[in-house]
Amino acid sequence: MKTISTSSAPAAIGPYSQGIVAGGFLFTSGQIPLTPVIAAVSGSIEEQTKQVLVNLDAVLAAAGTNWNRVVKTTVFLTDLSDFARMNAVYEEHLGAARPARSTVQVAALPKGAKIEIELIAETGG
Repeated sequence: MKTISTSSAPAAIGPYSQGIVAGGFLFTSGQIPLTPVIAAVSGSIEEQTKQVLVNLDAVLAAAGTNWNRVVKTTVFLTDLSDFARMNAVYEEHLGAARPARSTVQVAALPKGAKIEIELIAETGG
């Protein structure tokens, strides 16, 4: 196993890693819309979704992979009525990539976030 850590994504706020590579796959921890320098969450669902995806971009890059190698994402929303707006940002950001995905509503997320996304990607190694 190899731990993935990058200063281009927010540092873990607990006893976990940004990502782990094992068996040729990257498994990320859930990313919420923090930035590497601002540990507060704010903004619309669109803004929060974009920041989460930017954070995941950084973890993917640190592991030497990209969205075209993502096989599965899990999206956690605090309000499923935000689904269509989140989905529009997600689709634009991913381009042609179409990983399998689950989306679920949860009661709450850390720091009052509206969204959290985790993923699994091939690393080729």
